[in-house]
Amino acid sequence: QVQLVESGGGLVQPGGSLRLSCQASGFTFSRYGMVWVREAPGKGQEWVSAINTDGDNTRYPEPVRGRFTISRDNAKNMLYLQMNSLKPEDTAVYYCAKLLGSTSYGGYNVRGQGTQVTVSS
Repeated sequence: QVQLVESGGGLVQPGGSLRLSCQASGFTFSRYGMVWVREAPGKGQEWVSAINTDGDNTRYPEPVRGRFTISRDNAKNMLYLQMNSLKPEDTAVYYCAKLLGSTSYGGYNVRGQGTQVTVSS
């Protein structure tokens, strides 16, 4: 079955960095766009990055643009999110998700179990 397993979360001070990883299995990873989304307490789900199959098209919303970088390794079935200059408002559970198509657009149908990121001094 389709499975996505995130790792790499933790506690970091403001201004610090973290790299999240997502191991995909159970589907042909290279054929699907992928997305990172997050959920903070009291807030709805927010997407923070998206990438197409080849990795040559990436998208970010304004709150994280220039600080977050999404990437993928299709040979390893891995998705990554490099997060720099972290802010307390980045605190959330981060999930990777499989998009419905090959581009970086559209909805997703599978999401992992999430990894907690806490930005605090």
